Amino acid sequence: MTAADHPVRPIVLVGMMASGKTNVGKRLAARLGWPFADSDAEIVARTGRTVAEVFATDGEAAFRDLEAEVLVELVHRRPVAVIATGGGAVTRAATRRLLHDEAIVVWLYATAGPLAHRIKLDGSRPLLADDPRGTLERLCAERDPLYREVAHHVVAVDHVKRKILTEQILALVALDGVPVPEAVAP
Repeated sequence: MTAADHPVRPIVLVGMMASGKTNVGKRLAARLGWPFADSDAEIVARTGRTVAEVFATDGEAAFRDLEAEVLVELVHRRPVAVIATGGGAVTRAATRRLLHDEAIVVWLYATAGPLAHRIKLDGSRPLLADDPRGTLERLCAERDPLYREVAHHVVAVDHVKRKILTEQILALVALDGVPVPEAVAP
């Protein structure tokens, strides 16, 4: 697929931390032959610091400002890409409008229990420092309506293999006019 074959809008994956946005995003991009971008990785490359370091040094508000700026650039980058966002990207109304209006947004819906089992508590998740399970439950409750607001498609990810999720998402974005290549048998 050439750059000219790309649709006008990128595919953006939103959802809670550890819902699989980066992993599934890379698989999706590979299947489509598109570039892949991760907003957190872009922030790390730009600042030379980890997300946890940016949170600790500059605070969450400054991180969200930088995240919003990076997402504007990624959504407008050409050729379009598959983009994985940070879990809290949807907390800003302007970012939700941008994503909803200028991208095909897929919400990787996950519940707190399975997320708690997936997350490594190694200090890389600044919002989970004190009470990981309780914080995940609170964040899911707060963010689920925001994910629902921005999403064009919702895919439940609890206990589903990444390969199956990728195929489900491909079927959904094909409905939006994304040219999806046939799967290659293993």
